[in-house]
Amino acid sequence: MMTVLQGVVMEIEDTSLPLVKGAIPTDDLETAFKNVDVALFVGAMPRKEGMERKDLLSANVKIFKSQGTALDTYANKNVKVLVVGNPANTNCYILAHYAPSIPRENFTCLTRLDHNRAKGQIASRLNVSPDAVKNVIIWGNHSSTQFPDVRSATVTIHSKETPVYEAVKDDNWLKNDFVS
Repeated sequence: MMTVLQGVVMEIEDTSLPLVKGAIPTDDLETAFKNVDVALFVGAMPRKEGMERKDLLSANVKIFKSQGTALDTYANKNVKVLVVGNPANTNCYILAHYAPSIPRENFTCLTRLDHNRAKGQIASRLNVSPDAVKNVIIWGNHSSTQFPDVRSATVTIHSKETPVYEAVKDDNWLKNDFVS
């Protein structure tokens, strides 16, 4: 495990990000969480072929329970927490539950993969680059409860910004195929 972590540190160093002062590879929770101001949870148990959703959730509860407890014990009480590992909303809830001394408003999650997929579907449908699609919102969790919302979304076609609903011109696709 430490070899993998050292590889991740090398990748972080290779990015040369100006705000990153360093990274410490460790499997010790106190070392990892001591006085942190920002905590990014980018990993979670991946769903394997044939794995039932309840088994995935059970595995993630174990991971995020121990990390939430460590946050609660060692982190700065004003720590800002971002969860990316899917199912992000569920994992964020578990983390916050096991870190009760940290304000709930300091926890957030990001469903970027789902957001990018929604933008990609719209872009493909309209034959534009995904970066031409803006303001798509994903509500819900990384599951069947997810709802991509394009009511505020726009797309730039031939230098003109247009609401996605107007550009797609197909309510059936937006309400059925796109959502599923």
